[in-house]
Amino acid sequence: MKLAFFGTPGFAEVALRRLLETDHEIALVVTQPDKPAGRGRKLTAPPVKSLALSEGLEVAQPESVRTPEFADRIAALELDAAIVVAYGKILPAALLGIPRFGFLNIHGSLLPKYRGAAPIQWAIVRGETVTGVTIMQIDEGLDSGPVVSTREVEILEDDDARSLYDILAFTGAELLEETLGTIEREGRVDSTPQNDGDATLAPLIRREDARIDWTQPTDRIICAVRGFALWPGAHSKIGDTTIKILAAEAVDPSWIELDWKDERIPPGMVVDVVKGRGFAVKTGSGLLLATRIQPQGKKEMDAVSALNGGIVDVGNRFAD
Repeated sequence: MKLAFFGTPGFAEVALRRLLETDHEIALVVTQPDKPAGRGRKLTAPPVKSLALSEGLEVAQPESVRTPEFADRIAALELDAAIVVAYGKILPAALLGIPRFGFLNIHGSLLPKYRGAAPIQWAIVRGETVTGVTIMQIDEGLDSGPVVSTREVEILEDDDARSLYDILAFTGAELLEETLGTIEREGRVDSTPQNDGDATLAPLIRREDARIDWTQPTDRIICAVRGFALWPGAHSKIGDTTIKILAAEAVDPSWIELDWKDERIPPGMVVDVVKGRGFAVKTGSGLLLATRIQPQGKKEMDAVSALNGGIVDVGNRFAD
């Protein structure tokens, strides 16, 4: 089939690389404009652009996809389908009906759950044990188009946003290849409308979303640590210093000598040190063991080093 590919980050690069291994023709790759990155703020190409250019593909980086000129360019390609993977811009209705089979999107959840910009992160933050990928036909709503195919993925206890991002990227690429093969053989797209009543949202993450509320149960805080691992990192303050908690686990109460259940000890208090592993913090339901952290302005470190360096100590209290 003749395709256009719309995508920008590494998640999309995985799908494009998979398509390059098939017999489908990629007539055009559309990606976001280059953006400043790094300390030098040097203009940097998106991962999808870098891959496309290395493979000799034609690349477009329009500032807007809503112009008549861009619609004419897409129409002139006489596409069978357009593939969208984390492109980063909302596509106008004028584009959606141009390809023969429409625009097909890889979304990192089992729709209609977790519609929006950050489905992978919010699934972990909210304690899901199963997620997956969905191939859907794009309509004018927010991830509300009819579902073409899905594949479930288990969320393991040690998964964080980074590991699940990689797993779903490869799963989505594999499912896309299979789905396109089915469409090509059958000459049509079979899809099922979503039940809007079952929809949940996964909005763009804000830095304040990752601020730790120590009155929450331990397992909820650990989910936040795992879910916000890509950005911005679950964080809290000791005094004026913001500290990201990069890795954490539940604490066996038998490890702690202090009577941490004393009501005079508030949530967020560092109550003990677990030798060789980290420090224990009281939560709304028990104890959390922080094992890896990153103090503001410093490199990430294991929690034992933070204790040895005096960055954190028993009796300190994490607070907003």
